[in-house]
This record gives sequence, C-alpha cells and structure tokens, in this order.
Amino acid sequence: MITQDEFLDYKTLSVRKALFRDVNLNDSFFDSLKRDYEEFEKWFERKAKEEAYTLTGDTGQLLAFLFLKIEGPNEPYPDITPSFCPAKRLKVGTFKVDRRGQRLGERFIKIIFDNALSNDVDEIYVTIFERTEEQKLLVAMLCDWGFVKYGIKLTGESVYVRKLVPAVDIKFPKKTFPFVSKLAPAYLTPIYPEYHTELFPDSILKTESPIDFKESSPHRNAIEKIFISRSIERNLNVGDLVFFYRTGEKGRSALYSAVVTTVGVVTGVKKHISSEDEFVQLCKNRTALNQEDLKKWWKEKPYCRPFLVKFLHVASFKKRPNRKVLMDLNFPSMNEGPRGFTKLTESEIGHLISLSELNSKIFVNY
Repeated sequence: MITQDEFLDYKTLSVRKALFRDVNLNDSFFDSLKRDYEEFEKWFERKAKEEAYTLTGDTGQLLAFLFLKIEGPNEPYPDITPSFCPAKRLKVGTFKVDRRGQRLGERFIKIIFDNALSNDVDEIYVTIFERTEEQKLLVAMLCDWGFVKYGIKLTGESVYVRKLVPAVDIKFPKKTFPFVSKLAPAYLTPIYPEYHTELFPDSILKTESPIDFKESSPHRNAIEKIFISRSIERNLNVGDLVFFYRTGEKGRSALYSAVVTTVGVVTGVKKHISSEDEFVQLCKNRTALNQEDLKKWWKEKPYCRPFLVKFLHVASFKKRPNRKVLMDLNFPSMNEGPRGFTKLTESEIGHLISLSELNSKIFVNY
C-alpha cells in the first residue's frame, strides 16, 4: 500500500503538508468546490487523517490546496471513458489556487511533477469541470505544461492526462517538463549568493536558514524565471541547458563555498531591449531583483546593456559539486571561476549530471 509519507516535504516557502482535519473547511476558498461537488464536504471529512499541500496568506486565509494520490496498476476506473490501461498513476485529487496567483500555480505544478518523478509514476491525471472561468484558467495552465484531454468522467468532468515517459520537445520545453536533452548545448553561469536562493529557494544551502525564504513571492514560486546577464556569450537558444554556479561566500574560500546547485532549460532569449521601462516590465516578478535594483542594473553600464534569458527551473542538485571538485575534473572555467555564460563540453555536461545525483530520467538522450 502506498502511504502519504512518499510525498515530498519542502524546506522553503510557505507550502506545507497539513492533515485535512487541520484545514478550515469553512474557509471561503472552498466555496466553489462545494458548489461543484455535492459530496465535497463529506469527502473532505473522510480524508481527516490524510495530508494535502497547503499555502496560507499573512492573515491565515487559504491560497492554495493540493491533494495527491498514488494509484497502482490494478486501480479500477469504471467511471472514466475511455477506460485507462493498467499503469502506475499520480492522481491530482483536488487542486485549487487563488485565481490571482499565476506564479503560485507554477509552484504547485512543480510539486506535482516533483512527486510524480520521486514516485516513478507512468502518468499524471486530473479530473475537472470546465464550467467557470476559474476552472478554464486552471485547465489552460495544465495544458501549457503538457496535459492533454483524454476523456470524460460519468460526473461530466473532463479527464486530463500527462504521460511521464521521458521525451523532449526542444521548441516547447514546458510540454515535456521536467525532461531535458542531455545532448543539447549547455552553459555554466555564475550567480551571486545574495541572488541565488532568492531565485532558487529549492536550492538552499545547508549554511542558509529556510526561515529567510518562507515568504511566498512571485519570483520564488515561478518555474519559469528570468536571468539577467551582460555575458559576451549570448548565443543561447530555446532548449539549451543552463547550470547555475553559486559563487563563493565572503570570508570563505571559493574552492569549497562556490558550488553548482541548479539546472534549467532555456525557453527564450531577449537580446535587444529598447528602454528601461521595457526592461523592468520584462523582468517583473520573475527575477530576484526588485524594481529599483532593476533600474540600477539597466543604468549601470550603458555601453553593455544586459540581455535576458528566460528558463524553466528543472531541478536542484541533490549533491552540489564545489569549485575544487570541478578543478580536479579539469573544468577550464574553474581556473578563475566562470564568467558570463561558459559553454560546456559533452564531457563536462556528463560530469555535472553524474555529480548532481538527480533522477537520471530527467536527462534524455535526444
């Protein structure tokens, strides 16, 4: 039997697992679910001892709720047409995000994929009505991330499925997230400590406090983020990989405190930006910089304007190789530390993937 203990915990942000009995069913957040599902309250009460992912606002109001369930190959589906073939599935039992929280929605999409990978399921599915604007927005978001309409349930709900077979769509990385091509061009780029965990809360170091990264900010929640650079190398393309190298901490040797922590896949590059206003608008809510810092960045070197790399945060390394390890493996860029975007060789890409100890299914031979 599969238990809830197989679902992941998250150190950062305010997402937490909570027992159903500890969640306020009277919160207005659930009103739409009560309207759509006649038995919702009874179902909710039956789940008293089970867990769901939740996120609450500053005043305690519920902003997001996600219930997941693992189903084995023998699970019956008499109420779904066409019938499912035997497979191990992750069911998204209940998924709702405050309609104002697009980036928050991305955060919970990542939780779904993280758990699907960690439990080695064959596919993910969700059943949902498509009556209200809120439901249609959720369906649109799911479709952005590769879910397709499969069939219908006896209740009238649509059934959406996302297969988790390793495959890569180079032109539309969202459709096959979190899988990426390990044969794609790849780059190593530095990111300063003061921006690193602000942009990648899941890549927090043991020397940092999760309490400092609990606040739910749009750029922290987003899977699709923006990296600002003045690199000479600007020939990145959609589908390329980017490995992020957190530079050394002040007062500590970079040999041991500078580490590779994160891998992303490029979804877009913006090289020609016409004005400060355009720059600020493009970066809003997807970078670690606030509006004033963005303006400073724009004005700082007018002879070398920054360009933007939009990317998906694919995964945070389980093991983070430091500069010393990479120097011992003869990474040329480690002699002085990487600057801008440094293109990696096939051998260097292989080393980083191996050292990361990430799920090997993520990296596809394509």
